[in-house]
Amino acid sequence: MRMKQLFASMLIGSATIFTSSATLAADMTGAGATFPYPIYAKWAEMYKKSTGNGLNYQSVGSGAGIKQIKAKTVDFGASDMPLPAAELDADGLVQFPAIMGGVVTVVNLDGIAPGAMKLTGQVVGDIYLGKITKWNAPEIVALNPGMKLPADDITVVHRADGSGTSFLFTDFLSKTNPEFKTKIGSGTAVKWALGLGGKGNDGVAANVQRIKGSIGYVEWAYAKKNKMSHTQLKNKDGVFLQPDDDNFKAAAASAEWTKTPGFAVVLTDAGGKQSWPITGVSYILMHKSQADGAKGKEVLKFFDWAYKNGTAAAAELDYVPMPASVTKLVEDSWKANLKDASGKAIW
Repeated sequence: MRMKQLFASMLIGSATIFTSSATLAADMTGAGATFPYPIYAKWAEMYKKSTGNGLNYQSVGSGAGIKQIKAKTVDFGASDMPLPAAELDADGLVQFPAIMGGVVTVVNLDGIAPGAMKLTGQVVGDIYLGKITKWNAPEIVALNPGMKLPADDITVVHRADGSGTSFLFTDFLSKTNPEFKTKIGSGTAVKWALGLGGKGNDGVAANVQRIKGSIGYVEWAYAKKNKMSHTQLKNKDGVFLQPDDDNFKAAAASAEWTKTPGFAVVLTDAGGKQSWPITGVSYILMHKSQADGAKGKEVLKFFDWAYKNGTAAAAELDYVPMPASVTKLVEDSWKANLKDASGKAIW
């Protein structure tokens, strides 16, 4: 994979992707999730070369992206937590899936090879509750017999901003650790029991890299890009897995896209021996009524192009492209729900 070349061309956590002052007025604008930023950056680069049209995307977290699309300051928002039908209806929004991928736990421990340590949702939840405070705690030792674990304190790192990555992580922990569900719960922003906050996936990654004895959670591409030491996780079927696109695909195979409005599928703790337990979907949010029908259509053209031409780039970055059967449903929803100011369909 050409990870170094790709990420050298990206400004992780920055406000824009592939724009210039000459073209900014014509560029599409979006804001939200950092989880899909690496693939959106690659798609934007490819789309610009193919069509000449640019994308200005603010990688600011799902919570901020939702606020910006509701305020109509961007052409689309991006969130890794699907909005419920009532909220979509109240704000006149439509929602559709763009890409799938995985969240991983990462640690900074000397002498522990990437992927060597095994953890469970129960144990990670207890770490984030402050119940397990040492790396040589019996619960961790029991999962890793023979591993030389230090007696160091554990430093917990979490997101400081409203985050779809946090939703996926806390949703998994809520499904696997009953006390975590009761005391913290799941959401884009929760009241953490302890720990140090970082803004964006890149902020969490930077803190974990900086602090010996720390643990955090990031999107898989960020862990790979930063050469971070990820852990195995135990899935619903009791299998300890390494994160990879095949295991993300296995989790995605359980999705029932037509069962909920807005394609609101949550893939955490999915059944199946090969299913990565923190797999998620990143969603796009747009207003049903487009004040600028031409700009709205250009956004749809971008994602239509990405569905059809961006699958190889997605797989290269260990994301899971949307299946053709799902993109057909998505485009049918565009035809039915997205209109210009005169009420005419824009797709």
